[in-house]
Amino acid sequence: MKSYPVFLFDLDGTISESAPGIVKAVQYGLSFVGIHETDPEKLKTFIGPPLNVQMKKLYHMSDEDIVTAVTHFRELYETKGILDCRPYPGLAPFLKEAVDRGHTLAVASSKPEPFVKEIIAHFGFAPYFSVICGSDIGDELKKRGTRDQKARIIRKALSLLEKKGFSPAFLAAHTVMIGDTFYDIEGARENHLPAIGVSYGYGSREELERAGADAIVSSPKELSSLLLS
Repeated sequence: MKSYPVFLFDLDGTISESAPGIVKAVQYGLSFVGIHETDPEKLKTFIGPPLNVQMKKLYHMSDEDIVTAVTHFRELYETKGILDCRPYPGLAPFLKEAVDRGHTLAVASSKPEPFVKEIIAHFGFAPYFSVICGSDIGDELKKRGTRDQKARIIRKALSLLEKKGFSPAFLAAHTVMIGDTFYDIEGARENHLPAIGVSYGYGSREELERAGADAIVSSPKELSSLLLS
């Protein structure tokens, strides 16, 4: 694969193994509208995409019930769940080596931006990232498609990198998106960027292949070999 000076990362399922905190908070939020979900496969689908999209897709919930469930999700997640996560093994040395070699790193996550920044800081990764970009608080309640939202967040991250001095032409030619789901790959495509799928996250290899990922890796070590060799 060609060398890319700029790496754009998803968070959940790419940097952060965040299932425990998110799943508990989703179960808590859904319980307030009479849904007691225990299926691990269904619960896993809430990691990454906006909550409102998944709730509507899985349970055909009313807008009022979505507001109730998301409000209670936040209640638990913001107080107890947000730091119930860990970086994937092998990711820290990869990030450090990438920065030491002169690469510019950024985060583009569908998670609300204050949460993204808190998690990155908790891991001790903040010094590695020139831009940390997430969704606006309240986006979980807006009627916006997941793919559109991811594309918009990637555009926002690119815009912030432009403010750091990178030209649009440089970013278009020298940036690669790294993520674990269809939405990351499609969001990159919407911005005319190549994308690497990571199958160690919450999306399957088949999903990433169908989305048209330019490459798929199964571990942070393999990601490092692909991008830094």
